[in-house]
Amino acid sequence: MAERRRHWAERAERAARAGERGGLPWRSSLLVAVIAQIGSGWAGELQPGREPLAVAGRLLLLLGPALLLLRHRHPVAVLYGVCAVTLAYLAGGYPYGPVFLCVALALLSAVLAGHRYAAWTAAGLLWAGHLLIGHWLYRWLPPAGDGPAAWGTEGGVTAWVIAVLAASEVVRVRREQWARDRAERAAAERRRVDEERLRIARELHDVLAHSISVINVQAGVGLALLDTDPEQARTALSTIKEASKEALGEVRQVLDTLRAPGEAPRTPAPGLDRLSELVAQAASAGLTVRVEGESGGRGLPPGIDLAAFRIVQEALTNVVRHSGSRTARVRVTRSPRLLELRVDDDGPATTEDAGGTGSGLIGMRERASALGGTIEAGPRPDGGFRVLALLPLGGTAPQEGA
Repeated sequence: MAERRRHWAERAERAARAGERGGLPWRSSLLVAVIAQIGSGWAGELQPGREPLAVAGRLLLLLGPALLLLRHRHPVAVLYGVCAVTLAYLAGGYPYGPVFLCVALALLSAVLAGHRYAAWTAAGLLWAGHLLIGHWLYRWLPPAGDGPAAWGTEGGVTAWVIAVLAASEVVRVRREQWARDRAERAAAERRRVDEERLRIARELHDVLAHSISVINVQAGVGLALLDTDPEQARTALSTIKEASKEALGEVRQVLDTLRAPGEAPRTPAPGLDRLSELVAQAASAGLTVRVEGESGGRGLPPGIDLAAFRIVQEALTNVVRHSGSRTARVRVTRSPRLLELRVDDDGPATTEDAGGTGSGLIGMRERASALGGTIEAGPRPDGGFRVLALLPLGGTAPQEGA
């Protein structure tokens, strides 16, 4: 049922766009004209007291559908024109019947175009005109010798007008609801794409920033020792090779996710179980890291495990880049409902340009916020710098990167 409603909503939307582009709704107008011509002939046989359909009556039955061709461009003018043609048809004493179909379609078009008050006003004028013809002007109008209209007929016309207006309002409300639903689905899709783009940007930044920092440091060591200590230079080059290989592997994993969204990654996402690798990489860059507390990620949700790894990785990268200290401390504390990560260095900050983009702390905060956690980063009162991350374990956080 929902699919059927969406199908008809899309058809109505396409018709409205066609009207805005200048297309004429000739199919529906032609159908109304055919129904009016055939149906009014049958109605004349069932209403012997009415005036037989002559050329003038047939022309009036054609004029209404002809006006409907312009209902998308000029809905209010067409509505009043159709009401005037209908009153002229009734004033001619012709039989009741499908002539009111033109009025219904014109009312619907005006309401859907947003001209609700014009539609209600036109319907009221049509009802008043019918009342005037049926109870006062009938003396001077065909058919000859006709008496006042029965109040039952007036009640039927009144009920018909109200029903058409009510149906038009229902269609309008449904159409607006469909439009809101489409806008909400489009906005949700844009949000999903933006979130995925930010996630990939964070992954690439964290992978590349850490590995390239290690490569940069080791390249400087290799250049400095190339002539005086070739063996140490060789070690630096080996470290560069390993760091670049790991970076390429993780970048390839991110790109594979882009090429085949929804498929499981070929390699598991990194977590706190690989904290020893971070320590080794930091050591190769000349940074001594001491790990305290629980260093494993066993039992952690994949999204939190990945976020914790990336936060520690970025914090150590910042120490390598921006701190004059060659030591850092990582403390991991777990409770049933909270994972606490703390990375400290003794500073001071270096004055030379480290070449960063400044988005590392922003990425860490985004990761923590996506999981309902917080990040505090800043100088310590006793000197140095601290990054403190608090990630809740009790909620149903999204499993980023899983």
